[in-house]
Amino acid sequence: MFFASDNWAGAHPRINAALGAHNSGFATAYGDSEIDRAVTQRFSEIFEREVAVFFVATGTAANVLSLTAYNKSGGIAFCHREAHLIEDECGAAEYLSGGARLHPVDGALGRMEPKNLERAVARFAVDNVHAGRPMAVSITQATETGTVHGLDDIDAISRIAKKYRLPLHMDGARFANALVSLEATPADMTWKRGVDILSFGGTKNGCWCAEAIVLFDLDRAEELAFLRKRAAQLFSKSRFIAAQFEAYFKDDLWLEVARHANAMAARLAAALEDASSSRLAWLPQANEVFAVIDRKKVEKLKAAGAAFYDWHKPHGFDSHIGENEGLYRFVTSFATTEKDVDRFADLLKA
Repeated sequence: MFFASDNWAGAHPRINAALGAHNSGFATAYGDSEIDRAVTQRFSEIFEREVAVFFVATGTAANVLSLTAYNKSGGIAFCHREAHLIEDECGAAEYLSGGARLHPVDGALGRMEPKNLERAVARFAVDNVHAGRPMAVSITQATETGTVHGLDDIDAISRIAKKYRLPLHMDGARFANALVSLEATPADMTWKRGVDILSFGGTKNGCWCAEAIVLFDLDRAEELAFLRKRAAQLFSKSRFIAAQFEAYFKDDLWLEVARHANAMAARLAAALEDASSSRLAWLPQANEVFAVIDRKKVEKLKAAGAAFYDWHKPHGFDSHIGENEGLYRFVTSFATTEKDVDRFADLLKA
């Protein structure tokens, strides 16, 4: 009953097998091997256009380097006030970009509200050297609260970004979970809606360590190559990252495991809603579930081996939480089983 994070799960067996298969022999280092090139081509096929792909070690690196590629003196990037970028990157964006600032934008349950974005961007006149100047917009898909920006939402945010000539970045740490939730194609959820650069996460969805920056704006590719090296994110034996992505994409494994994780989240949500000691805080749209639970019940659940986290009330959540209750987050993964969820459901009812 490990619902703390999808990062707690191991790697999918097919990912592990691919790593073993590519372990023997020799391959050109630093991203120039045959499998590196093949995987880059596979990314282009998946996104239905030529893209530049940069493997990095972490989602933090992907997010921060994506913004750094567009930074300028006095640069300000706009993201949701509870985005991973602004709450969980330990100042990495400001540090590695050389001083860019993150400006929070409001929106209910993790989704950026377009009118709030426009209001935030419009505050900064481009010729006001004292305040700084807008340089990028970043949205999270799926969000930190398990919700998803709809395609129309992305369109609306993109229109504002383009109005102010700002590149649009998407933090896709749980990209596959959002994609299958919307039943969209990768192209439809990204560049066809104005996304210029994407943090493409595989680690949370069954990979061992596979994160990539997918660049649709090819004019930035040369600059990003140098930025990645300067940030110590250029793998020497990059074939092992490519091997993971090769297996991840083969036979649409990445979509299969994302659908499974989302289905387990829906099953878990039903159990939480059905129990007398808990209630859903809001409906999940991907593989994260949030619930209000009696604290005494929480103690019993954790004593029985369930792992999950306390959580803070997000912007836009106004429901009452009693004195003896708390808000908690549950995350499912490719490794979550129906048996795990059903055992948890039985404990909830006990």
